[in-house]
Amino acid sequence: FTEEKLGQAEKTELDAHLENLLSKAECTKLWTEKIMKQTEVLLQPNPSKEPFKFLFVTFELIDFPIHLLNHYETNFFFFLPIAGNALIKCGETQKRIGTADRELIQTSAINFLTPLRNFIEGDYKTITKERKLLQNKRLDLDAAKTRLKKAKVAEARAASEQEVRITQSEFDRQAEITRLLLEGISSTHAHHLRCLNDFVEAQMTYYAQCYQYMLDLQKQLGSFPSTFLSNNNQSSSTPMQSVSTPSILASASASLPSVSNSIVTSGISELKSSSGSRKARVLYDYDAANSSELSLLADEVITVYSIPGMDSDWLMGERGNQKGKVPITYLELLN
Repeated sequence: FTEEKLGQAEKTELDAHLENLLSKAECTKLWTEKIMKQTEVLLQPNPSKEPFKFLFVTFELIDFPIHLLNHYETNFFFFLPIAGNALIKCGETQKRIGTADRELIQTSAINFLTPLRNFIEGDYKTITKERKLLQNKRLDLDAAKTRLKKAKVAEARAASEQEVRITQSEFDRQAEITRLLLEGISSTHAHHLRCLNDFVEAQMTYYAQCYQYMLDLQKQLGSFPSTFLSNNNQSSSTPMQSVSTPSILASASASLPSVSNSIVTSGISELKSSSGSRKARVLYDYDAANSSELSLLADEVITVYSIPGMDSDWLMGERGNQKGKVPITYLELLN
């Protein structure tokens, strides 16, 4: 081997087909490792959270953020029952999303990452071992050929020729074994493609579940009673970015029986009892559930009025030539 590197000995070259298979095997191994690493980063962006997950799963808790969220939900529910109920619904939805996320990770690990890892730690290790044996058999053959060239005596030459025949036979047999293993990588590619399809299907299931969970949550939040409107108006009248959580809860607790709440509620009641219309500002975006409703954009101003027999939680909204039912919890009546 040293003489080959120094250019002092001839080297038996492998046939082109075998060299091509070896090159493909190296490429497959390299990109399989990269795909495994990046998939693990995708499924678990911050591995440092794993000890926390292990700790809280051991004590039958969903996750660290969910645990804290439940604590704040309970306190907020004490001060603002309706808003607290909304937070609880949000927390329950986040738990369901967390469960779906763990199912995605488990499914992907079993159906996608494990086969890739088995190739690296199993099939490719076997190929590497046989490739090293092939390298040794080639060196034995080249050494025998060198001794044959240097042999001067007839007896030594006959012994060298016998050695060359033996090492050539061993080299050919090992080359055939290595070739068969390398050709099996094509079936490995087909298997990895099936695993990739399984991974994509797992992602499709996960995102479909998350979308359905959030859709259900949106419908639940859109159906809250009109008394929630007063809390929204009260909180929106005061900048909240620089106020700490305890002060928010304290001020919210003190503001529940305030006069402004009764003014807003009486304004809606007056509008429902009259045949007139009022201007209202939209507090949040709202997507119409059917053709009888009107979609809304936050901060736009629309005209609202009531019609006989309408549900107490809804008003008729009008924007230009468009009209439809709108939930009063999404509106703030203007003077």
